[in-house]
Amino acid sequence: MSSKNTAFYLAENKIEAGSRLTLSLPVPGQSTYTPLSMPVHIVNGKEEGPILFVSAAIHGDEINGIEIIRRLLKSTELDNIIGTLICIPIVNVYGFFNFTRYLPDRRDLNRSFPGAKHGSLASRVAHVFATEIVQKSTHGIDLHTGSNNRTNLPHVRANLDDEGCEELALAFGTPVILNANERDGSLRQYALEQNIPMLLYEAGEALRFDELSISIGLSGILNVMDKIGMIEIFEPNTPEIPIVEARKSSWIRAPLSGLLRKELELGSRIKKGESFGKIADALGENEKDIISPVTGILLGQTNLPVVNEGDALFHIARFSNSESVEEAIGTFHEAHIEGLESEDYPEPS
Repeated sequence: MSSKNTAFYLAENKIEAGSRLTLSLPVPGQSTYTPLSMPVHIVNGKEEGPILFVSAAIHGDEINGIEIIRRLLKSTELDNIIGTLICIPIVNVYGFFNFTRYLPDRRDLNRSFPGAKHGSLASRVAHVFATEIVQKSTHGIDLHTGSNNRTNLPHVRANLDDEGCEELALAFGTPVILNANERDGSLRQYALEQNIPMLLYEAGEALRFDELSISIGLSGILNVMDKIGMIEIFEPNTPEIPIVEARKSSWIRAPLSGLLRKELELGSRIKKGESFGKIADALGENEKDIISPVTGILLGQTNLPVVNEGDALFHIARFSNSESVEEAIGTFHEAHIEGLESEDYPEPS
């Protein structure tokens, strides 16, 4: 039986049990004397339970997660929430304003944790997030998209050797889970060092809203909240499909410079020795096939037709049975697309 919740404190703000509050978490300002802050919305349930943070736009141009969080906060499932939900829709406000992944000091915020109070700009912002958000949480979900003009198939990345992380990843419900080691200075690595299970959701591309990726992300977060006892879902948000873990992935790079013509869609299965597409010069001469060295599922790809030798073109997740994974992905996406088409969207006035 759950016990009565207590007030939650963040940045000198008090959020009583059974209440919600939107607040501004101060971060270093700009040289124009313009103060800046990180928007945070807290839903503090009446009953004690897990404390989950959901963050987006730690890379300022990855905006799908902002819309996912907006819809999450409007979900009726939160009406009887147990525990505390902390939503941070725009972590990197600097990059968001400037349509860029990075901070003004050209550092990657997701390589700057745990940060330091008196360090670089990136280090200071990371320190604020680490002390005010991560250290007060029991679980975490970070929302991302592809970067550098790349698109990602909706999937979850987590340290599958950690039982708590694997539990969250399986609950989220995407057919593909990629075992991904933590990178030095990443938010995910810092959370695990604090014994906080956390996963990363990857879907879509930077600076674009993608309805399918948003729908899958929202369903996944609600599934996780149901799994850890924060809400109760009576109707499943995702179809029952096999969830497959990929322990390895590979990037396929351009063997030469030119114009790329892709022949596969995200989620497609490719066999070792098959072609992703072709690269040729502007006249179609000096054409070369891009051959896959492995069998797997196309997890991410570049959006740019103009490529230089060595550019990352295709990201392949490797499975013991990639044929069944391709089928599961198709079933999963069709169910979500049908759900989107059944929504009653009003005509614009």
